[in-house]
Amino acid sequence: MKCDIKNKNLRQEGKKRIEWALNRMPVLEQVRMRFAKTKPLKGVTIGACLHVTTETAALALTLKAAGARPSVCASNPLSTQDDVAASLVFDYGIEVFAIKGENTKTYYSHIDSVLKNNPQITLDDGADLISVIHKRARTSKTQRLPWASTEETTTGVIRLKSLEGQGKLLYPIIAVNDAYTKHLFDNRYGTGQSTMDGIVRATNKLIAGTNVVVCGYGWCGKGVSIRAKGLGANVIICEADPLKALEAVMDGFRVLPVKEAAKIGDIFVTVTGDINVISKEDFPLMKDRVLVANAGHFDVEIDIKSLAALATKKKEVKPLVTEYTLKNKKRIYVLGEGRLVNLACAEGHPAEVMDLSFANQALSAEFIAKNHRKLKKKVYKVPDEIDSRVAALKLSSMGIRIDKLTTQQKKYLASWEVGT
Repeated sequence: MKCDIKNKNLRQEGKKRIEWALNRMPVLEQVRMRFAKTKPLKGVTIGACLHVTTETAALALTLKAAGARPSVCASNPLSTQDDVAASLVFDYGIEVFAIKGENTKTYYSHIDSVLKNNPQITLDDGADLISVIHKRARTSKTQRLPWASTEETTTGVIRLKSLEGQGKLLYPIIAVNDAYTKHLFDNRYGTGQSTMDGIVRATNKLIAGTNVVVCGYGWCGKGVSIRAKGLGANVIICEADPLKALEAVMDGFRVLPVKEAAKIGDIFVTVTGDINVISKEDFPLMKDRVLVANAGHFDVEIDIKSLAALATKKKEVKPLVTEYTLKNKKRIYVLGEGRLVNLACAEGHPAEVMDLSFANQALSAEFIAKNHRKLKKKVYKVPDEIDSRVAALKLSSMGIRIDKLTTQQKKYLASWEVGT
């Protein structure tokens, strides 16, 4: 079994945690039970660049039950749970190349290890795997392309739609992130809860009564704002999109430019998918002892290089809490090195949330295996029937029943002739 992990002796604790997650992911369990019988991915090689967590383990086991040969690397250097990686390899026989805290060179060597298997389907979170394949294809005529890929997160979908828009996308993509059951649960409920969890775990900071500045009011930003408000914070939104800014105002939040919010914020959370959201001009304006965290996929939203250049002193005051002292003596605390705070400083999304996201991933992989010859080089949304099936399975697992449209009602909705 090929692997590169931190320590095989962590496997026992990892197995316990994987089993805990499995018991809290009923939708994926139902998919896995069907897959075990029908083997829709028999003989298919799958490469996954995802956060190596207990929930990802549940997805990998589902793919293996379907007959696939999955191999996994990390989509973020700080998100790997080393005990989970050990258990996946030595208890479940799945190749894993991931170590928490790995440097950039190791990170890309792990991507290379997954690609050596020539995966027919890839699963991505941030599009790094897809990006490497595309870069190699430009310089190598022997680079083997997958049938298709799935993409898990907003940042990755943005990158891939850019590729598509330039006419440079080399194979089909299923944008799992854009499934309603994904962005509703994962981005709003998952990111919202786990981001605040990461901030509190790292600092033990009381949230009530503080000014929490959320940069970005997409689905993730909405989730963080709702949870911060629920903990008693005064929430301020920073936005560049007038529609989203207007929505934030109508949702009852104060909206300010970053430079104005910088003067009054106690906790900052970036969640935009863009670079330098908090820039070198903003740091000197901030209060002493302010907390700065990022919940966007890449560590580019906070301009940490400029912060380091501005600082006269830098030190780690707690695990994953770095203090930067500026010339004006103000101290700025960056959490998780500016990487995903919910995974660097906590355990990421709850299993109940990832249950829906990874059910979409698994069913999209099945869809690719069945339909890849028909797909064009474009970014597709998750088929509506998959999205609806995931929602129905979740409701079923919760013991909730809903109404069904009558034949008459369906006919009415499908017609244009009938009015009053």
